[in-house]
Amino acid sequence: MGLMAASKAFFKLLFNKELSESFQQLVDGRLQPKLESKPAKPVRKSEPKPKRSDAISLLSALQREARFLDIVSESLGDYSDAQVGAAARDVLRDSGKVIERMFSLRPLTEVEDGASIETPSNFDPAEYRLTGNVSGDGPFSGNVAHHGWKATKCDVPQWSGNKKTEMIVAPIEVEIA
Repeated sequence: MGLMAASKAFFKLLFNKELSESFQQLVDGRLQPKLESKPAKPVRKSEPKPKRSDAISLLSALQREARFLDIVSESLGDYSDAQVGAAARDVLRDSGKVIERMFSLRPLTEVEDGASIETPSNFDPAEYRLTGNVSGDGPFSGNVAHHGWKATKCDVPQWSGNKKTEMIVAPIEVEIA
């Protein structure tokens, strides 16, 4: 399109509200251009693919690979501490594998718990949580109560299911004899 034609189109769109609205619908994909040489084909709108929350996908992986939901949903009052500990050992180990694979967590600081640390004067509250006797402006000095965690990746598997199953965390398991 030449500069002259583009200028004419610009001013027509600028001063013609109906034409401008039609053009916006065309740009948004809500209107198909009418081609004079070909008859217009009916536009089929496909339903949008259901989107599953990554949180549901994470819960699903924790249940499938570590039986995480089974142990946190179980009433543990009827079991001895030794039984709970034995069950928790496997669940914690396998949950850790899932978390490591998907997020590759690393400590925010290499400073050991209990050791002294100083915050920057303009620290980010997402990186440092101050507890205890906090007053005034930073920098602040204190002892590390927890080193914090940072995900070095986020690799939650893409889900490919349908609207009916997007909230299912774990399927019914049926053992066939």
